Amino acid sequence: MLHFSSLRRLLLLTLSTILLLPCAASADVVKVVVDSVIHPLSAEYIDRAVQEAERTHADALLIEIRTPGGLMNSMEDIVHKVLDSKVPVIIYVSPSGKGASSAGFFILEAADVAAMAPGTNTGAAHPIRGDGVIMDPVMKEKVENYAASLMRSYVSKRGRNVEVAESAVRQSKSFTADEALAQHLIDYIAKDQDDLFKQIDGKSVTRFDGSKVVLHVAGKPVTTYAMTLREKILSVLMDPNLTALLFTLGIFAILIEFNHPGGVVPGAIGLIAVAVSIFAMQMLPTRYESVALVIGAFVLFALEAKYHSHGLFTAGGMIMMVTGMLLLVDGPIPEMRVKLITALSVAIPLGAITVFLLTLAIRARRNKVVTGKESLIGEIGVARSPLLPTGKVFVRGSLWNAVASANIDVGQAVVVRNVHNLVLHVDPAMQSVRLDAVKS
Repeated sequence: MLHFSSLRRLLLLTLSTILLLPCAASADVVKVVVDSVIHPLSAEYIDRAVQEAERTHADALLIEIRTPGGLMNSMEDIVHKVLDSKVPVIIYVSPSGKGASSAGFFILEAADVAAMAPGTNTGAAHPIRGDGVIMDPVMKEKVENYAASLMRSYVSKRGRNVEVAESAVRQSKSFTADEALAQHLIDYIAKDQDDLFKQIDGKSVTRFDGSKVVLHVAGKPVTTYAMTLREKILSVLMDPNLTALLFTLGIFAILIEFNHPGGVVPGAIGLIAVAVSIFAMQMLPTRYESVALVIGAFVLFALEAKYHSHGLFTAGGMIMMVTGMLLLVDGPIPEMRVKLITALSVAIPLGAITVFLLTLAIRARRNKVVTGKESLIGEIGVARSPLLPTGKVFVRGSLWNAVASANIDVGQAVVVRNVHNLVLHVDPAMQSVRLDAVKS
């Protein structure tokens, strides 16, 4: 008969054995969704997903992608992670009506299994300058040759059509899902995720390192690997339009704080907006010369308020701000550049409001104080009694005690130079005025 302590040890050993069984016995599919332009956060997100799939010994990593393209450096990072993954990577362009263009095509071709939903498209992978301007012939040839060689380096090992894939780079060719399947750019067309898993289940896949693996994914649980809160926030900030808006509004708020010291709230909000926008700019292909243009626009607005150039400084500032915002982000696709409508919507009203507020502030500082004892300084009055040197003067409808800098006769005009303890310090005015001329 087993002793109770021996039985307990046996149960603990059995439980430990079960818990330490290889995770492959309960492996599932890790899934990520890339629904944005390709940028450093996309690369970071996929990198973490690959690590998670490897850590949990998943049967496969599914990347559902829909993207207009993005940054070449980030795309290369993703391709490297996909090719180097120890877990088979399935890349699926979905849903219908979407596509994986430009950088998305490079990523799609790197997959162990490349698939598309009906009605999707891919291709158009010719490299372009960030601002969309045509490159000079020599630079164009260098960049094009590099991109084409990158495509050839792994497409051939995936058993896909190298020549057609390269035509997407050199000639910007695009392909529907049916065309991509017919020309051996992808492996499957599937109406949805379940359909895709049924088609590839039990199929042998040759990995990039030459090893073979049989996929078992049909009916397996799919775990969606979500972005972290940090990645979600930064993903929103990666919109160049939002980044440009935050930066300009932040500068505007700081300017308000400088003109109305002690407000605190505008200054705090402005600093936070500028700091967040600069943080986002670090991950975007930013032209910092454009930042100087935006700041220079506010300088011109301030000059307009001070010197009144009949709108010349204001117009110049608006042009500088629009130009600076349009050139702020050197994105390779339109989705990664600031839109003209955004620049105009910010520059015109912001310029007008800034000039108006600065004009009010400057005028307020220039105007003489009209309340309190300081308002009496410079006023003209009349001596009601001889000032030898003290006496009475009549100023602004009231009789005041006064001290004169010289003897002043009754009826002689005086000018107030200072006020101390309700006593006016006066000097003789240049000419006498009649008493009734100063009565209120």
